Amino acid sequence: MKTQVKKIFILTAFLSFILHFSQVKISGKVSFKNKGIKEVNVTLKDTYDGATTDAEGNFSFETSEKGDHMLSFTHPKYIEVNKNITIGDQNVVMNADLKEQINEIDAVVVSAGSIEASDKKRATALLTPIDIYTTAGADGQISSALNYLPGVQKVGESEGLFIRGGTGTESKIFMDGSLINNYFSNSVPGIAGRDQFNTSLFKGNVFSSGGYSALYGQALSGALMLESVDLPDQSSYDFGISPIFLNAGFQKLDDKKTYSYGASAGYSLLSLMQKVFDFNTDFIDAPQGFNGDANFRIKTKSGGLFKYYGMYNTNKMGVKTESLEPEYDFALVRLKGKNTYHNLSFKQKFGKYLLNVGTSYSFNRSDLNFSTETNNLESEKTQILNDGNYINLKAVLERKINKISALRGGFELNNASEQLNFQEIQKNYQDLISAAFVETDLGFSNQLSAKIGVRGEYSSFLGKANVAPRFAIAYRLAKDWTTSLAYGLFYQNPESKYINSPSNLDFQQSQHYIFQIQRASEGRSLRLEAFYKKYDELVKVQNIGEINGQYQTVQTAVNNNGYGFAKGLELFWRDKKTFKNIDYWVSYSYLDSKRDFMNYPMSLKPNFASEHTVSVVAKRFFPELKFGTNLSYSYSKGRPYYDIATKSVNGEDVNFIRNEGRLKDYSALNFSFNYLPNLGKKDAKAFTVLVLSVSNVLGSKNIYGYNFSRNGNQSSAVVPPVNTFVFVGAFISFGVDRTQDAINNNL
Repeated sequence: MKTQVKKIFILTAFLSFILHFSQVKISGKVSFKNKGIKEVNVTLKDTYDGATTDAEGNFSFETSEKGDHMLSFTHPKYIEVNKNITIGDQNVVMNADLKEQINEIDAVVVSAGSIEASDKKRATALLTPIDIYTTAGADGQISSALNYLPGVQKVGESEGLFIRGGTGTESKIFMDGSLINNYFSNSVPGIAGRDQFNTSLFKGNVFSSGGYSALYGQALSGALMLESVDLPDQSSYDFGISPIFLNAGFQKLDDKKTYSYGASAGYSLLSLMQKVFDFNTDFIDAPQGFNGDANFRIKTKSGGLFKYYGMYNTNKMGVKTESLEPEYDFALVRLKGKNTYHNLSFKQKFGKYLLNVGTSYSFNRSDLNFSTETNNLESEKTQILNDGNYINLKAVLERKINKISALRGGFELNNASEQLNFQEIQKNYQDLISAAFVETDLGFSNQLSAKIGVRGEYSSFLGKANVAPRFAIAYRLAKDWTTSLAYGLFYQNPESKYINSPSNLDFQQSQHYIFQIQRASEGRSLRLEAFYKKYDELVKVQNIGEINGQYQTVQTAVNNNGYGFAKGLELFWRDKKTFKNIDYWVSYSYLDSKRDFMNYPMSLKPNFASEHTVSVVAKRFFPELKFGTNLSYSYSKGRPYYDIATKSVNGEDVNFIRNEGRLKDYSALNFSFNYLPNLGKKDAKAFTVLVLSVSNVLGSKNIYGYNFSRNGNQSSAVVPPVNTFVFVGAFISFGVDRTQDAINNNL
């Protein structure tokens, strides 16, 4: 036995010696522009032989292969090179020079003026749905969370995104490419409407505070592009309860994961909280509303994807305030609102082409009734009834040129039909805005890229057309540093609510100039941006109606003689790396803006623009305690306010400033706490999140503006409905364990 083992050992050693003796060494150097490249994979094709280059680009390995072969050089950042090689009895030296490969991850992305939050490969990725839900003070609303980013200002008395000195109506919101005409709920004057769309409906968002793509239009300031979720990961059932609302929903996914459908419904009522907190607003009818939505998603055999979403909402409220007019005791306003939105989209790849088609329909009704009360007797109601129907159709065809270069083009139709009834004013507004656009992404190298586009529009109401060029260029300064420069021309129709009489109106327009420097590394991002915006053809208005006992007037557009500018600096810093389990960001905005528009008698600082805005957001999760805490703080310099009246001079109505001043500085500190009782439990059938949120913890008495009496002698402050608000709620999901998401995203 020992003899056999010895023979086997000798034979094995001999064969090993023969094989080793017969092996040939292959070596060389791999370079790019005469500089060695590390971590290049060098392999003999169809064999297991090969090596990886060292820091200087050198490699070597041995092989027993003979004859003609192919030597392959591969690296993610360079174009693959294959070289023929003949292996005999002599060692082989083979060098290679590689060419840079432009790829989607490493190439510079044009991002001046925009914040990308859907594609995590992009260095500008900032806010995800979980980010929004866990931002204290945002109340789970996308628009509220954006207030904590640079360029956006909180204007508490009105809904909308107020971007870089622009009004809330100068920003537009899109879902899967289609315009949303009723993103915010109806409300009464002085109280901002809320988001009508559930944040969890969207898998990400692209927020542009200027210089946005030619695919979008009719927004002088910025655009928010929301991308809805595709097929869910699995079927689920959700339930939420709090003293304010009750809701439930489900998502059903088929076994083959080719289609899904779902629905949800909810009801909200504020009356219970009125009994707990000291509200500033006297709600004679507590805010309440019903909402329901449905969706389906179908994946075709050829890889296409159909997505549908539809929702229906109703809401109502009533508010009573002390009248500023001596002949009345109180002023009352009641709201009944209803709206619906439907969105259908289709996406399909055809080789190098990508087709995106979408259409949406919106209906919105705002029924406001104004009255007065004197000696406990209520007057007859004055009604302002607005009905709006909106249809949007959009098609985009894109062709890839290489991994980051592309050419896209398409068209868009946006039809608006509105009716207004107010006393003697009966308005029927119709407009069809047709648009065509083309845009190209040009990737010159991993250091340089550009985006060039142009958009043309025609308005049937105005009977006029426009052409808007857009341009942006980006350059990588160093590994983590990039810089961008953007320019664009943007047009927007005058707001339809001011078109109450015949006027020769034109498009409003703005020009954007944006310069950005950004540093992005793992877990950290720094963003510095400077901008200048020039406004022309802004709408000027005059009063044509007044509501007795109220602070509201009905206005009509008279011309496009308005103008203005906005310029400023912005800083954004986010850090997820320095402190364990802590994610925080800091933003600062400086804004210098003036406008002569609406009823302004001269060029003034807008009453919705603050010079200095600071926001701080911090989040900390304690896995061992199953507990998360979130904090946010916001500050803004007091905005100006104006009481503008009209007087007759030589038979002509002239506007003048009767009262003016500056509001006190705005500040708010917010906290929210989350407890996950099922965290870490194996085979848990339900995933529960308990939430406690406190807004304006310090009880700062913020003021949004002032209302004035007809003669200007009396005034009252416009304030939040409540100074400090506490929210308590429970959210339960069946069928989906979101534990890991909660840990990863610091819920």
